[in-house]
Amino acid sequence: MQEEILLQISLKIKERRKELGITVQELANKAEVSKGLISQIENSRTIPSLMVLMDIIKSLQIDLNSFFKDINFHKKDAPVLVKRKDQYQKFEKEQATGFNYSRILTKNIKFSTADFVLLELEVNAHRPMVKTEAFEFKYMIEGKVEYQFSKKKIILEKGDSMLFDGRLSHTPVNVGDSKALMLVIYFFE
Repeated sequence: MQEEILLQISLKIKERRKELGITVQELANKAEVSKGLISQIENSRTIPSLMVLMDIIKSLQIDLNSFFKDINFHKKDAPVLVKRKDQYQKFEKEQATGFNYSRILTKNIKFSTADFVLLELEVNAHRPMVKTEAFEFKYMIEGKVEYQFSKKKIILEKGDSMLFDGRLSHTPVNVGDSKALMLVIYFFE
């Protein structure tokens, strides 16, 4: 299944859960899965099995046909694609305070998918260490961030960039005295 489709599915699950006014834990209880799994699915960090996906959709009180109706499986893009800043999609990930994500674009390129995101880190932003099923490229637009890995810490400042395997436990920490802004590109295999 293409990563672009998975991003659409995870977004749809999260939006419907919020529409119903239920928590991640309540959805997990209804679908008989863990809270962590729902969180990972909603944040496009894991792919659920077909049976688990069906249980989640059923728990969200949506007909399977209705759920998949608006998901675009065969989209052909124009040779030049322009995204205006007011078209960026705001979204949240895991238990992250002060992390403001804006998805610029997700694009399938041959046998891979790239997800382009702006990440703004507030001064006291924090979250636990995470893993992503992608290679991650970071480019610092402004501010100062310390990237923490299990056994290593790396400081990035304006103009610096970094590429790493997202399957390593990691988290960024804003160590500056103002908001930090970075371009993040996830390369899914």
